[in-house]
Amino acid sequence: MAIKKELPVKLHVKSGDTVKVIAGDERGKTGVIKSVNRVTQRVIVDGLNLVTKHNKPSAKSPQGGITKMEAPMHVSNVQAVDPKTGERVRKSVSATKQA
Repeated sequence: MAIKKELPVKLHVKSGDTVKVIAGDERGKTGVIKSVNRVTQRVIVDGLNLVTKHNKPSAKSPQGGITKMEAPMHVSNVQAVDPKTGERVRKSVSATKQA
């Protein structure tokens, strides 16, 4: 039996866009998208949705420790922001093809 691969989908945001979080713990905050995963439909927003990562001691970092890093959030929880006015805007997938 063959494994079915998911295909990447077209999203309403891309890397470098300024977005506002509209759902979840970070609701109301704005940030810039660092990366986009089109297969899982998740984005990483710079400085938002921070999680704690515990690192074991290794040769690279003999001390180990606890670090904070951004976790991905679903693309439906963010909405694009107009850089000129700062207002949230609705971007359709067809509109992003033209721009």
